[in-house]
Amino acid sequence: MPGPAQLPQDIQALAKLNAINLITRQSANVFTTLMKEITDSIERKVPALKPIPLEPFEFETARLVIVKKPGLFGGKTTVEISRSRSRAEYFAEDLGNGVTLDMVAVPGDEFLMGTSASQREATLQEYLKTISKENAETLTSLELPQHKVVVPAFRMGKYPVTQAQYEAIVGTNPSNFKGAKRPVEQVSWDDAIAFCTQLSQKTGKTYRLPSEAEWEYACRAGTTTPFYFGETMTPDLANYDGTNTYGEGPKGTNRKQTTDVGSFPANAFGLYDMHGNVWEWCADPWHGNYNGAPTDGSAWTTNGNSERRLIRGGSWFGSPVYCRAAARSSLAPAVRNFAVGFRVVCSVFPGLS
Repeated sequence: MPGPAQLPQDIQALAKLNAINLITRQSANVFTTLMKEITDSIERKVPALKPIPLEPFEFETARLVIVKKPGLFGGKTTVEISRSRSRAEYFAEDLGNGVTLDMVAVPGDEFLMGTSASQREATLQEYLKTISKENAETLTSLELPQHKVVVPAFRMGKYPVTQAQYEAIVGTNPSNFKGAKRPVEQVSWDDAIAFCTQLSQKTGKTYRLPSEAEWEYACRAGTTTPFYFGETMTPDLANYDGTNTYGEGPKGTNRKQTTDVGSFPANAFGLYDMHGNVWEWCADPWHGNYNGAPTDGSAWTTNGNSERRLIRGGSWFGSPVYCRAAARSSLAPAVRNFAVGFRVVCSVFPGLS
């Protein structure tokens, strides 16, 4: 058999090209096989890098429409509720004995956190219904300056943690208003942190309290109005002290207690009870304004007052002005109150914080 040098020139060129192609294909196959082995090894050793599988669910949302009807003496203003159906995704965490924890997929995006100058003036007028001008100006200053925050995707509890869920993890139920489907209350920030730790140990996922930025972003769900259902609120859409009004909203009743979670329509993300029912603990220590706040959605853990922790959302006990998406307050981390609960969040990847 002739050697390569004894072959005709055109055949030599063709043989060389085929050899190069063969080596290239073999190298590509080796590289693909090697990368698959590396990926499989990482996924076996670090399951946190595999996203938690999600399932779709449907839910009802609502928007408030203020209608002004002409007539004598200036006419009449009414508030109408427009309801619609929407869809989102979630996964269900099995806590045992038929108790589950639904975690909703919250998409990442940017939003404006806090209150604008024009909104501050309107909010000031609402506070002046019940408190002094000095106190009202102080409370509205807590929501300044309004600033852009970019929030990565995460998972958030569909509801505040219920009494059934809390008891399934901790073994006790400290709540004042008993009911398996009612939010757990009379829990301190320290209690909420302990719950997250035990839940993480039980499930192998890293659960935690939301950052303040995550909480407001999740509450707004793409809206810029004071409430996710519009410019005002009504006791038909949330549990708060309905004897007090906001803007042109109607006066209603004060239920004087918590209600079952999910009793009212969700926001556009599929999250329930973000306005009213119970205040919700956040991870952050207290800061008196947003000067120097992070813009990446993380908890603001530096230069704050760790003797007080953030609470958000308002409660059954309070006026609607305290239930706004931008409203902020704080309590000492050891305080337990019958109007304060919490909800949990976790990463898109189960083992990451």
